[in-house]
Amino acid sequence: MEEVKSLENNALLTFQQQVSDLLLRHRSVLDVSSKFQESNSRVNRALVKAVTECGCIEIQGSRQPFEKEMPLDDMQFTAKSHLTGNLCDHCQDIVRAEMGKNLFYLTAMCNLLDIKLDEVVEQESNKLSTLGVFNLR
Repeated sequence: MEEVKSLENNALLTFQQQVSDLLLRHRSVLDVSSKFQESNSRVNRALVKAVTECGCIEIQGSRQPFEKEMPLDDMQFTAKSHLTGNLCDHCQDIVRAEMGKNLFYLTAMCNLLDIKLDEVVEQESNKLSTLGVFNLR
């Protein structure tokens, strides 16, 4: 397990260094913040287009079936994603590309704030491990 964690950290550190080397034009925190927000919108737009233009996935939202007395362990099995179908190869490629850009700008923000991305991931993972379902926000 530690070996996998080390490889993941190395991949994150390598990616963070690549972002630092490649981010030339948008070095201002304001530019990076607005590009991060824009890239997040593009991820959402790619998902919407998968529904409205391609049709490979459908979204049918409804109230989640939680009951007051339901045990926490049962909630994850009753909650629905509201998704039907799977992203086709074309839509998956687009969503992944947009998620990659989003990750790029998140990492750029980390660089500007002198925050190590692997430490952010590790901190969040530790919090999830410690709090489990009580981490709900």
